[in-house]
Amino acid sequence: MNKPAPFNRKQKNYLKNTFHSWYNVIEGGKRGSKNVLNTYCFCVNLETHPDKFHLIAGVDQASARINIGDCNGFGLFNYYEGRYRVGKYENRDCYYIQTKAGEKVVFFAGGKKKGSENDIHGYTYGMAYVTEANLCYKGFLQEVFDRTVSSSNRKVFHDLNPLEADHWYYTDILNFHEKQQKTDDTYGFNYLHTTLVDNGSLSDDKIREILKTYDKDSLWYRRDIKGGRERAEGLVFPYFADNVENYIFDEKAMFKEGVGLTERFTRFIMGVDFGDNGSVYSFTFTGFKNDWYDLRVLEEHNIPKGNEISSRTLSIEFVKFYKSCMLKWGYPEWIFCDSASNTLINTLREAAQEEGLPYTNIAPVKKNELSERPEMVDYLLVTGRLQINKRCKNLINALKNLVWDEKKPNIPEDENKGNINDYWDSFCYTFITHEGYINLRR
Repeated sequence: MNKPAPFNRKQKNYLKNTFHSWYNVIEGGKRGSKNVLNTYCFCVNLETHPDKFHLIAGVDQASARINIGDCNGFGLFNYYEGRYRVGKYENRDCYYIQTKAGEKVVFFAGGKKKGSENDIHGYTYGMAYVTEANLCYKGFLQEVFDRTVSSSNRKVFHDLNPLEADHWYYTDILNFHEKQQKTDDTYGFNYLHTTLVDNGSLSDDKIREILKTYDKDSLWYRRDIKGGRERAEGLVFPYFADNVENYIFDEKAMFKEGVGLTERFTRFIMGVDFGDNGSVYSFTFTGFKNDWYDLRVLEEHNIPKGNEISSRTLSIEFVKFYKSCMLKWGYPEWIFCDSASNTLINTLREAAQEEGLPYTNIAPVKKNELSERPEMVDYLLVTGRLQINKRCKNLINALKNLVWDEKKPNIPEDENKGNINDYWDSFCYTFITHEGYINLRR
């Protein structure tokens, strides 16, 4: 059994309080040991719990298994090493766990989507642990509360990264229980706020190294590092707007007369965002160096907006950009297009094939959450891993002027003023499909 790093005083107090508290919440910045501590608390309480059925959940089943079951080697599987097996109970996937109080059945579930609460009907759960609780559907969380009401020793565990203070998780759930605890100190609400400083597995040098990768004036520093309930507002990348010269390069330094391109790139990827009335068709060409580590935005192109862009015009402009990028930089490993239009993707494939260009590499982009894109770009900019050719004026202007949506926290506004969202999207399409590889080098 792997032993987690020693818990500090406030973590030990939280653990102790779980024995007499029914609702236990850990909130805070990333790398704050939220999962490790809460999973340990869940396991310790499970050891002597009188009830048979229990639940672990996340935004999907995979999250529950990874964050709670595995938990970087300190999860449920570790604590009950040699005492658990994977199986089914009445055709539902579960873990059978041998405890001091007998065999327990732990079901797992995903709770992100409306209707996911239906998947946990049919049982009373002794304990339930929901990871990333504030990203789950509100109705699912309510069903979890309801399904534990008849428990012999009711316990609900939540962990979460902070969101804006007026998020429904706080206004509709957490604030009520906080008030109840203040009114009655025996109510059973147990809360802990953590940051990466509370992570005993991180040395002081490692913490300093992590802090260097964040702009201390950014939303992500205030939220991910300090663990604050911050609302995204104003410019998405204010530091970029103030100091553009720090994030751009002159391509002249990459070429030598009589030799050509002198810098080595691992791969190139093109992103294509299809326009419509009022939008432009945008193309971005990004080079990757040192495998997936360094990103260089090399070229951009657009078809001016109009009432209607014919498939012929799209094909001509695409082929022209495709050829120019290949001649100047190299072959694009992938050309990722807006997945909303298979018809236009097929148009590009046919155009490339007719010109004798590679076309099997033209594919729909694998889209991620809209809120994940600015966070990724922020990290790449702050760490110096992303730079933009100074000739890519449209993208530079987009990054300077992209603002947060006041009605949709954590997502850039999509008003497309000056077509900045078109340029932003085609740029994002060059890396979001492979964000997992890029994140491996963090």
